[in-house]
Amino acid sequence: MNIIKSIRSLQIIDSRGYPTIEAVVELENGAIGSCAVPSGASTGKLEACELRDGDAKKYLGKSVLNAVENVNSIIASKLRGIDATNQQKIDEILIDLDGTKNKSKLGANAILAVSLACARACANSVRKPFFEYLGNSHGNLMPVPMMNIINGGKHADNKIDIQEFMIAPVGATTIEDAIRAGAEIFHHLKSILKKQGFNTNVGDEGGFAPNLDSANQALDFIAQATIQAGYNLGSDIMLALDCASSEFYENGIYNLAGEGKKLNNSQIIEYYEKLVNSYPIFSIEDPLAEDDFAGWKEITKILGEKIQIVGDDLFVTNPKILENGIKEKMANAVLVKVNQIGTLSETLQTINIAKNAGYNNIISHRSGETEDAIISHIAVATNAGQIKTGSLCRSDRTAKYNELLRISNYLGSQARYAGKSILKK
Repeated sequence: MNIIKSIRSLQIIDSRGYPTIEAVVELENGAIGSCAVPSGASTGKLEACELRDGDAKKYLGKSVLNAVENVNSIIASKLRGIDATNQQKIDEILIDLDGTKNKSKLGANAILAVSLACARACANSVRKPFFEYLGNSHGNLMPVPMMNIINGGKHADNKIDIQEFMIAPVGATTIEDAIRAGAEIFHHLKSILKKQGFNTNVGDEGGFAPNLDSANQALDFIAQATIQAGYNLGSDIMLALDCASSEFYENGIYNLAGEGKKLNNSQIIEYYEKLVNSYPIFSIEDPLAEDDFAGWKEITKILGEKIQIVGDDLFVTNPKILENGIKEKMANAVLVKVNQIGTLSETLQTINIAKNAGYNNIISHRSGETEDAIISHIAVATNAGQIKTGSLCRSDRTAKYNELLRISNYLGSQARYAGKSILKK
C-alpha cells in the first residue's frame, strides 16, 4: 500500500531569493508527500554538500537544476517500487547511490528532499500529522523557542560579530504563551531601537540588525525590551547567543572587529564568562571555531556545568562526529539541522546519540528557509525540548511558530511545554 509510485522535483525559491529544491513523492495508494530544503549562510566545513550548478547566467551560479535532475532521473528510478515506510532502507539506498562521504555526487539537498518527502507521504497515507507519525504517537513535548531578535555576523549588514542574540521564554507554561511573550518583546525592542535612532530593518532570520557597538549593547537593549514588555529577565525570559565564531577566527585568533578586540581562545572564553556573569545567558552556540578543539574542551570544562554549550559547526548533525565530541567532552548540546547531514534517518540517529549521552537537542532552521515547517514536527516528534527558528516576523520564520500552535491545538491537554526543564540544574 505504501509503495513509491513516482518521485519528481522542481526548483523553487528560498527566503533569500536563491533557488532550492522541492521533492514530491506519490505512493501507489494515492498519498502524496513533499518537502522543500533550506540552505545555510554560515556553514560548517564538514556539512553534507549542497549541490549548486555554478552557472553564472542563472541565479548568480546558485541554481539547483542538476540536483533536480538527479532526483527526477537517478533517484526516482532507483526508489520506484520501494516500500516508503522503510525509512532506513530508503535512506541507505540514497546514501549508497551517492557513494561519497559528503553526498556531493547527487547533492545533500536532492537526497534530503526525497528522504523527508517519503516520510511525509507515509504520514499522509495513514492520515496522521507528521509529528504523530514520526514520533509513533509518543511526541507531545512543545519545544522552548530560541527567538533570534537581534542579528549580526553573516545574517546582517552591520558591525556586530556575534551572529544571533536570542530570547527563550522558559517561564511560560504553554507554547502559546511562549510565542506571545516573544512577539511582545520583539515589538517593544523595535520601539526602543527606533527611539534611539537605530535602523529597525531585519536580517536574514527576521531579527533586527542595528549597527551596535558591542554584544553588551545588544543584550542591554534586549533586557530593556523584556522588562518593558512586563517579563522578568532571568526567570520568565533567558538569553542565548549563537556566536558562529568560525566566521571571525583565523590563525588562532578571534577577531571581534566590531568591538576592536583580537583574542586567543583563553581570552575569548573569559569574554564569554563575563557576559554569562553579567546577563542571564543559559546557552552559547559555537563559542569556539569548529576546529579549535582545545578551546571547546576548555569552555565545556569551565562553563558546561552552568550553561548549555551548543555544537553546530562542531558537530554538523553528524552521528560519528557527535560521538567523537562526546568522547572528548566537547559541548553538552547539539544543534540539529536536517540539511547538514542529508537524511531523516541520520538526523534521528544524531538526536538519539545526544539524548543517550545527556546532551540537549535543539532542532534548527537555516538562514535560507522556505515556508516548509517540517522542523516544527521533528522537534515535537522527538521531544527535543528546544527549537531555533528565527524571529517573530518574516513568513519563512513565523510558519514554524504557527505550525507549533497548530500541533499544540491538535494535542490539546496532551501537549506539554518544556519550559525550565531545559536549563542546567
